[in-house]
Amino acid sequence: MRSRAALAVSGGVVAVALAAAGWAAGTALGAPEPAATRSPVAIVTTPAATVTATSTPSATATTVARTCSVAAAARDPRLHAFQGQVVDARTGEVLFDRGGSTPSRAASVMKLLTSAAALKVLGPDYRLTTRVVEGAQPGEIVLVGGGDVTLSRTPVGTTTAYAGAPHLATLAQQVKTAWQAAHPGQAITRIVLDDSYFGGPSWQPSWNVKERALGSTPKMTALMVDGDRADPALSTSPRGSDPVGRAGTAFAAYFGGVSLSRGTAPAGAKELGAVRSQPLSRLIEQELIVSDNTLAETIARVTAIRAGTGNTFSSIDAAVLPALRSYGIEPTGVRVVDGSGLSDDDRIPPAYLTKLLVSVLDRADGLGPIFDGLPIAGRTGSLSYSDRFTGAAARADGHVWAKTGWIDSGYTLAGIIRAKDGTPLTFAFYALGPAIVSPTAKQALDTLTADVWSCGKRLSDH
Repeated sequence: MRSRAALAVSGGVVAVALAAAGWAAGTALGAPEPAATRSPVAIVTTPAATVTATSTPSATATTVARTCSVAAAARDPRLHAFQGQVVDARTGEVLFDRGGSTPSRAASVMKLLTSAAALKVLGPDYRLTTRVVEGAQPGEIVLVGGGDVTLSRTPVGTTTAYAGAPHLATLAQQVKTAWQAAHPGQAITRIVLDDSYFGGPSWQPSWNVKERALGSTPKMTALMVDGDRADPALSTSPRGSDPVGRAGTAFAAYFGGVSLSRGTAPAGAKELGAVRSQPLSRLIEQELIVSDNTLAETIARVTAIRAGTGNTFSSIDAAVLPALRSYGIEPTGVRVVDGSGLSDDDRIPPAYLTKLLVSVLDRADGLGPIFDGLPIAGRTGSLSYSDRFTGAAARADGHVWAKTGWIDSGYTLAGIIRAKDGTPLTFAFYALGPAIVSPTAKQALDTLTADVWSCGKRLSDH
């Protein structure tokens, strides 16, 4: 029986050290991709090894006969309307192309673009901050959301779906200490909830509302706890109808007998306490490893805010495209409707991904955290589930680093292959249908990817 990395349930932590052919990737936790086994997981790994510069495009590579065909696998009917491209990361040569320049919906592969843009705009050390300030009335404080969806209502020391998350308990203790110092003998009687950092709507109009009940995606508000999960320990858990209210109720419990209302903090109000998320580099790893829609959306929204394009869904595209352009790859045909890829209206040509992934492989321009977050076939995250890289495709275990994607109308896979012959390849494959695509498309994508791994630099476009 092939081994798979053990995944701890109920927010447990597993240390996983992985290296294949001299490459290693650090990973984190995340949330949902449809899978035969969907374990709630927080994974901690050893730091990622530095990948050698063998992936730098060069025209000096030795010419070989490209006689290894994957055409039959690419015609698998489970792939429906297939698009894909494979590039030799050493030379930049396109080895295989089926509609690679056509912009199409890419599902959760969109998270690669969201992450790249955020690293450019925010930087890897950026942290999301939740604050409490004094209110306008006596006895009043204001809980100000800053987009940190990892903030937890659980007791300090509890491991949640987001390892290393800050806790409301810590914030409440800070507030009590600061309040008593500033207002000795006066009680806190009212908490105002300020989620104005994000503008509406809280639900992207093209999203299917079933995602809330399925447990993949909440309403996106700047103030929430545990990604608005019913169970903070589970990556996939039903989300509620009022994330702000859930957060407020949890915070109020630390003060007893206070009233709650909605509003905004007074300008220049004195800060009574603040807690911060893990750094962006870590949040990206947590976002990518098991495809966390909640993190992707808050990262995209904060990127837009910091880029100055706005604080709504409609402001994301205007922030992401210039950030992507700054990596020296023109995002022709790219359309960013959301940060997670949940919308059918998102568009990415496979050819853009294969280029971007060369830079990810090289850890160029600060893109290393994306590599660190990519699931590894048969080992980590959404590529370690029991229905991924099974059977003959298991020969590529440990040699494929890739972002998975799923929406009702398609499955996608894009990433990096260390081929059997040692050639570094980047690839992007889409299996898209007019309506619902069967989950068996995942196995077809894995088979095709494993065939590309076997071919390496001998891969033919015929």
